[in-house]
Amino acid sequence: MKEIKCPNCGQVFQVDESGYAQIVQQVRDSEFEKEIARRESELAEKRENELRMVRMEQEKQFDKTLSEKDREIDRLRAELTEQLNKLRAELDRRDTEKELAVTRAIQEKDKEIADKNAEITKLSGDLEVQQRQSELTEKQLVEQHRGELRLRDEEIERLKDFKARQSTKMVGESLEQHCQNQFNSIRMTAFPNAYFEKDNDARTGSKGDFIFRESAEDGTEFISIMFEMKNEMDTTATKHKNEDFFKELDKDRKEKKCEYAVLVSLLEADNELYNNGIVDVSYRYEKMYVIRPQFFIPMITLLRNAALNSLKYQRELQIVKNQQVDILHFEENMESFKNAFGRNYELASRKFEDAINEIDKSIRQLEKVKEALTSSERNLRLANDKAQDLSIKKLTKNAPTVKAMFDELEKRP
Repeated sequence: MKEIKCPNCGQVFQVDESGYAQIVQQVRDSEFEKEIARRESELAEKRENELRMVRMEQEKQFDKTLSEKDREIDRLRAELTEQLNKLRAELDRRDTEKELAVTRAIQEKDKEIADKNAEITKLSGDLEVQQRQSELTEKQLVEQHRGELRLRDEEIERLKDFKARQSTKMVGESLEQHCQNQFNSIRMTAFPNAYFEKDNDARTGSKGDFIFRESAEDGTEFISIMFEMKNEMDTTATKHKNEDFFKELDKDRKEKKCEYAVLVSLLEADNELYNNGIVDVSYRYEKMYVIRPQFFIPMITLLRNAALNSLKYQRELQIVKNQQVDILHFEENMESFKNAFGRNYELASRKFEDAINEIDKSIRQLEKVKEALTSSERNLRLANDKAQDLSIKKLTKNAPTVKAMFDELEKRP
């Protein structure tokens, strides 16, 4: 017999084994069902929590991706805004640069529009894959980008209209000013010892726009470039070609003694030959190139670096030339010495010959004096002999009276 106590009244009663087993079975079945229900509830709650976590993680990932895209879009919008602000400030500050700024802005904005359209397409594709549940937000972003593109298109149209109102002189001067500003912005870092100024010497009847020269530390000039900048308005009736300016540019290069000639041109905007990069036209004129403004600094750098590489050989060639000049001077000095020595020798020889002739004359004169003296001595000798032979007898030979006188004197004691 088993005793069972009632949990409500506390009464204890006894049951047999079969009854106890039935009660236990009932309790067990009830507890088992409760356990199963509890387990099912826990599993359902756990699955719900996991699903909630997954949804939260997906939402966080989605929010993160969306936030990154938003930040990227904000950054791009800020960059575009900053660029437009800089462009407006540049246009307001320097009227002489407006033409080139407009041209560059149009090119850059066209490229940016194409890039942004590609980015929008890419972003749209990414957002369609990652943000299928946020189509409304994506459409808003696309609409926002399209609105920005419309604003940029309006700005470009405004700049084009401004460009159309510019004078021809301002169009040309803006390109020159742009190139000068580009060079001056890097002058102290890249070309500290270079000369880059406008060509104001028109004594020969014409002049280029700018001259670039650079010398080594020893003063040896190793690079010189004559620059010509050409631009024209889109509405110009008569369109010029780049080759129309080749002959005059080559003439200016030779008159100003520059090694290279470079035409910086915005003419023939649709010509693929000039749009592909640096064009070498040395087959027409020696050492001449045609470039677009974006290749202005790279062109100077290329020619300068090539000249620097050849500077060593130029110095060696200069040394050889100096040696040749020294040899030439030595030969000239030797020839001068030979000529001077020859003239002095000729004069000395002539004087020596004159002296010999004078000596010969003196000798002949002395011979005559000698002959005269010899003849005189002979006559004196004869006279002396005659004087020695003189006697009274010979004196009185034909003078009897005198003889008689001498005879009488001899007879006296």
